[in-house]
Formats: sequence, C-alpha cells, structure tokens
Amino acid sequence: MIHFDIVELKKQVEKMHKQTMASDFWDDLPNSTAVVAKMKRMQMKIENYEKLQEELQNLIELNVLVLEAREEELEKEILKDTEKLEKRIEKLELETLLSGKYDANNAIITLHPGAGGTESQDWAEMLYRMYIKWANNHGYNVKELDFLEGEEAGIKSATFLIEGENAYGYLKGENGVHRLVRISPFDSGGRRHTSFASVEILPEITEETDIEINTDDLRIDTYRASGAGGQHINKTDSAVRITHIPTNIVVSCQSERSQIQNKETAMKMLKSKLMDLKEKENKEKIEDLKGVQREIAWGSQIRSYVFHPYRMVKDHRTGYEVGNTEAVMNGDIDSFIDAYLKMNAKEK
Repeated sequence: MIHFDIVELKKQVEKMHKQTMASDFWDDLPNSTAVVAKMKRMQMKIENYEKLQEELQNLIELNVLVLEAREEELEKEILKDTEKLEKRIEKLELETLLSGKYDANNAIITLHPGAGGTESQDWAEMLYRMYIKWANNHGYNVKELDFLEGEEAGIKSATFLIEGENAYGYLKGENGVHRLVRISPFDSGGRRHTSFASVEILPEITEETDIEINTDDLRIDTYRASGAGGQHINKTDSAVRITHIPTNIVVSCQSERSQIQNKETAMKMLKSKLMDLKEKENKEKIEDLKGVQREIAWGSQIRSYVFHPYRMVKDHRTGYEVGNTEAVMNGDIDSFIDAYLKMNAKEK
C-alpha cells in the first residue's frame, strides 16, 4: 500500500493558505492562480481521505454486528460496500503518485503510424479509438486538434486533447511505441503482420513558462481543414501548420473556427513539445535543442498487443499482461496505467 501522509498534506495546505492571505499575493497572477489550483487539489485529496476513513470505520463497526447477528442479506451488502470502498482507496493511492510538475494538466496525444502503409495506419486508428474510449469512460472531454486520414484505411496522424483533472498524470506512461501482431484484414493471403505506431503524450502547458520562441525560427503554413470522415470541412484555409526550424518540430491544428484560433492552439502545442524536449535534454536554452526522433520500429516498443496466434497485451517495462485484448482495445487500460505509476514510485 502506498503511504498517504495526511499530516504533511494538511501542513502544505495551511502553508499555501497563508500565502494567499499576503497583500501582494495576486501581483503575480500566473503564480497565484497555480498556487490556488494546487491548494484546491490538495484540499480535495484531504476531504476524500477523511471521507474514506469515516466509511471504513462504519464498515468495521457493521462487520462486528454481522459477526454477532449472522444476517445473510447484511453480509452481502457489506461485501458490496467493501469492494466499492476498496476501489476508491486504490484510486486515492494512485492519485498520491501524481505529484509531477504537470501531472494535473490536460494531455495532448499525438499518434503516428510506423512503416507499413495501410497496416500501421489502421493500427494507429485502433489506438486512437482506444484512448478516446478510455477518456469517455473516465468522464474526460476529448477535443480533436488535427486528423489526417490514410488513403485506404486508418490515419496518417492524429492529435487530440484530453481535458480533465490528472489526464496527463495518468496517461504519461503511454508515451512510446506500441506494437501489434495480427492476421491482417488487408492481406488476401491471411498472413500474420506486425505493425507499429508511436504515441506521444504531452501536458498542455497553460501556465507561464520560460519558453521563449523566436518568430524567425518558425515557418507557418495554412491549408484547408478536413477532419476525420470528412467532418469539420472548411472552405477557407483556416488550418495551421507550424514548423520550429531549429528542432524540426511540426505541429498542426484545424479544430478551431478561425485561422487565428488554430494558430493560438498550435503555438500552445509547440510550447508543450519544446518544454518536453528541453527537460529531456536538460538544456537551458531552446537554441541548444536537437529534436532527435526515435524510430517507430522493432526493439523500441513499450507494449505489445498480440491478436494471433494467441491473445495477449503485455507491457515490456512493468511485465504486466492481460489476455482480454478486446477489453483493452475498448479502453480498459487502467491496469497498465496503475502498474506503470507504481513501478515509477518504487524507482524513486
């Protein structure tokens, strides 16, 4: 069980509350907004913890009564309540692991198929559906930012935003290459194929950062928007593609109504990518970033999804695996997320 230091959490909330009472607290608006948001999140954790403690105590007392009375219906009710409480406790434990700088933020997901044309493009779209179903199952809002269809099937690329508390914290472990082994529906010979797709997970950066982008380093192109299945088609060149020339990072947005809005969203995406790259390369300046891309191919995968000759999904980092591939493709990836977060907690 992961240790939940409620006393330390209360001290931190009290400390932040004192900060908010200072006369100059709101002078630095971005910082003060971030402090208040963090304080509210901590207060929510404390309230959830105390509520769970109260419910646990009630269950313990009821259990004593059941042992004395031996009432079958009451036993069944307590068992159901215990199972529900257990799941809520597990959720609270996982939330304690989401203490990273951007864990509370929204998540920007970008999918790219590897080599292999239609096969890998279809696989990328399957992952696209998987993450959207996961988001819907958890009550998150999904906003499509950019979508490029494949010629025959699948997608050439897709970028979407998952909005909600801790979206990035939960999904950050999904970042990497995902491998699929199956009998291809596009192969008339019914042969087995291996496909790859990359999943990039970035936090949406909404607060002020030290990322300063030189406009001379940008190439901005506009084009006609066309979303998945032909939706969102716009008769004007409202879609925006921005290339950061020094790192060759490219971002696109076509979800907004106007070119100006698409440009603003694309710039947010670019800042998120540059911030991520800056932290990975431990560089002080944007000019020093190299932007090296990892190959989407064999040997670099974080997870394998096998549909044939047997059915299994296995994460190569944690060793966690399940046999119900259909459930996983329908968004049931919480067990993989949990295993990754717990593994990271042990390594720290």
